[in-house]
Amino acid sequence: MDGSSQGSGGMKGGIGGLFGGGAPEYSNTELAGVPLTGMSPLSPYLNVDPRYLVQDTDEFILPTGASKTRGRFELAFFTIGGSCMTGAALGAANGLRMSLKETRDMGWSKPRNVQILNMVTRQGASWANSLGSVALLYSVFGVAIEKARGAEDDINTVAAGTLTGMLFKSGSGLRGAARGGLAGLALSGAYALYNNWDHLTGSSSSSRLY
Repeated sequence: MDGSSQGSGGMKGGIGGLFGGGAPEYSNTELAGVPLTGMSPLSPYLNVDPRYLVQDTDEFILPTGASKTRGRFELAFFTIGGSCMTGAALGAANGLRMSLKETRDMGWSKPRNVQILNMVTRQGASWANSLGSVALLYSVFGVAIEKARGAEDDINTVAAGTLTGMLFKSGSGLRGAARGGLAGLALSGAYALYNNWDHLTGSSSSSRLY
């Protein structure tokens, strides 16, 4: 009986050594002194102290002096790409609406399908180009103003939006540039107000977007 127990223990020890070593056994007295830190005490079935698995710090490494939030330059790529995709989707929907309205007197045939497809692709490309250009101008102005001022705040957002509207509508003359600047000022101001709404209302939790 004892021989079989010893043989079983030796077999377990051999298998444990083969797969990473046998785990040490701890008595109740030894385990009673292990403090609890949100997890179970030292497990007799593992070789790792569970206290070392508690993550009380960030799980990513940042360069020295780097900010935990992405700057305007990093967000510029997402802004431009997202604006192009959004413009393409909206333009395609608008082109489908216009083509169906213009060809409602035609029967479902190949010429009508071709006309609808042409209108959808044309409108999608036009809207994607327009929104992508606006996003590009806004990102360039935002990065330039941030570098010039050496600060990142809502003043950069409002200034970049105003200059973007003025430059985008500058082909329509001085009056068109003024209207574009006012539109950019209104949109960027509303965006900045939305970002700071929690702070203005006294809420402790606020999320900033740029």
